[in-house]
Amino acid sequence: MSFDQTPRRAALLGLLALAGCGFSPLYGDPDARQGLISFDTPDSVAGYRLRVRLEDRLGMATAPRYQAVVTLESDASSATITSEGDTTRFNIVGKASWRLLNSETGAELGKGDVQTFTSYDATGSTVATQTAEADARARLSVALADMIVTRLLLLLRDNGW
Repeated sequence: MSFDQTPRRAALLGLLALAGCGFSPLYGDPDARQGLISFDTPDSVAGYRLRVRLEDRLGMATAPRYQAVVTLESDASSATITSEGDTTRFNIVGKASWRLLNSETGAELGKGDVQTFTSYDATGSTVATQTAEADARARLSVALADMIVTRLLLLLRDNGW
């Protein structure tokens, strides 16, 4: 049975080209970064969800070399309003500001802001709307945490981690 080798050859050549240019994956060895960062997040439901997601991605601090301090802000606004003046959809814009500190010296290694939004419908009962809002806020915390993880990994990779 014969089959075309062209896609396989192209994939192999592509991998060789990446190896030759010094490409290294951002995430590297996941075990090498586990538990090196402790997270200080706001004492709120959103802060808890953010910290849980950060620890899911980067591990719970066992012997932290770094400390990430995160603050959160969010603002809900009407996104869709009917001709009768009823709001049927809301946007929640969230912003997280973070700083990465050396745990031993307290020196700031980097800082940044991430921002995103999520939405929810307000067309059901009061309970359904409250549930949709809570779900949207949970999704927002996860999205902000994922954005912070990417920036932390880039920062630490650029500093030899």
